Amino acid sequence: MSDDVSTSTDKNVVDLTRGHRKTAATKAVRTTRDRLQSGQGLSPAFDAEILSMHIAATLQGAAVMPVIIFLVAGFGAYFTAEPAIMIWALFALSMHAAGVLLVRSAQRSGITPANQQRWRHLILVAQIAMGSAWALFALQSCATCEQTTFISYKGSVLLLAVSISAMGAMLLRQAVLFSFLPTVIALIYVAISSRHMLDVGLTAVFTTALVFFIYITNRLHQANVKLLSFQTEKDDLIAELEVAKSLSDEARRRAEEANMAKSRFLASMSHELRTPLNAILGFSEVMATEVLGPLNNPLYKEYSSDIHRSGKHLLDLINEILDLSRIEAGKYELSEETISLLDIAEESIGMIQLRAKSKNIRIDQQFETGLPPVWADEKAIRQVVLNLLSNAVKFTPQGGEIMVKAGWTAGGGQYISIKDNGPGIPENEIPIVLSAFGQGSIAIKSAEQGTGLGLPIVQAILAKHGGEFKLKSRLREGTEVIAILPSSRVLESLPAVSETKAVEPRRRQFA
Repeated sequence: MSDDVSTSTDKNVVDLTRGHRKTAATKAVRTTRDRLQSGQGLSPAFDAEILSMHIAATLQGAAVMPVIIFLVAGFGAYFTAEPAIMIWALFALSMHAAGVLLVRSAQRSGITPANQQRWRHLILVAQIAMGSAWALFALQSCATCEQTTFISYKGSVLLLAVSISAMGAMLLRQAVLFSFLPTVIALIYVAISSRHMLDVGLTAVFTTALVFFIYITNRLHQANVKLLSFQTEKDDLIAELEVAKSLSDEARRRAEEANMAKSRFLASMSHELRTPLNAILGFSEVMATEVLGPLNNPLYKEYSSDIHRSGKHLLDLINEILDLSRIEAGKYELSEETISLLDIAEESIGMIQLRAKSKNIRIDQQFETGLPPVWADEKAIRQVVLNLLSNAVKFTPQGGEIMVKAGWTAGGGQYISIKDNGPGIPENEIPIVLSAFGQGSIAIKSAEQGTGLGLPIVQAILAKHGGEFKLKSRLREGTEVIAILPSSRVLESLPAVSETKAVEPRRRQFA
């Protein structure tokens, strides 16, 4: 079959290709996938969303840092008794409050792709301001304290500060680096000035910890970005599915309306066409057989035969269309009874024998004896066999042969096979032949015209019986069609029950 896109009006109902649809959801999904695969950063929309998430997280944890500063200042004032630690605490609280006010202002104004870059820079500046407060803490000294204890206290506070800040600023890139880079510079200055090994060790440990936390925050940031990207892709896919569902519902509604219109048309037109056709067939047959007297012109008799033959062809077409429509609508009811497949095959051969002899076609039979009856619709099965035999006679050339077989299948069912030595069907045309109104090109050229509904009706009837239809054909070698009924429809006779003692009825005893 051709792979070209159909240009029929059916595409107004459902377009299976959907290649031309460039919906916003599809574009968003493609953009998200490209961004995840390329790894070249985020889009402005993602930057704005992540910055909004950072602002919300900062406001939620705004009370944590003041508590840490109060604890640090309290312990420092207790151990050192230096007023400088309280001055530092006021400065740190001021920087933290300024940063919180800035973040709250950003939340009120709203983060958009247009202004997110400006707000990000301002928030990084606030982080640097807070980092300068920790740099001032790193510059603190205590003349009255034991040096080892004070450096341990200062190192513990700085490590606690960098860990809390890293967890709070993991959604803002480079925030940890900008916050504690002044602290590293202050520690390096103190270590160079004092030349004390503990200060040098503290600088090395804090720098190493800072690098580690920068690495951890970057990994956490990337993980959050991927989660956000997956969430966005999921939302886009859901939107695309909703659009597809709405299109599918609309297409189904249109198809149902078209099917109802077709059913109404067939129901009304069948009566309107049958009434004049019966008159045409009856009067043309009367004229052709000269019941009321001979016709003066022999040509009129030939015309009457042509009219009768054409009317019968049209009536057969109407009947086949109605049968197929009833099957498709699910209103084709089977009138099942016990029938013999061999009897139906022999009767059908007898009915088609006259047409076969007119073309000098020999019909051979090969039936397995002793086939049990089957449970099926006799009229429907006879229609199947007659359709297949009619096609075989129609497409078999003069002097050809047709072989009709009937017997058991490997699964315990029964089959009827009809094989001819006609022109055959090309392999690429078999799906066309099996479709409604479909006909093979070679068969059309070498035989009389048909409706193209015989095989679809055969398939539908066998499907209603739970059976199967097979078509095997080779070009210029002939065609074989097989109608199969399943084993569940074969009626097996049960052996007689012998030597079984009757059960005596229980006798009731009354007191």
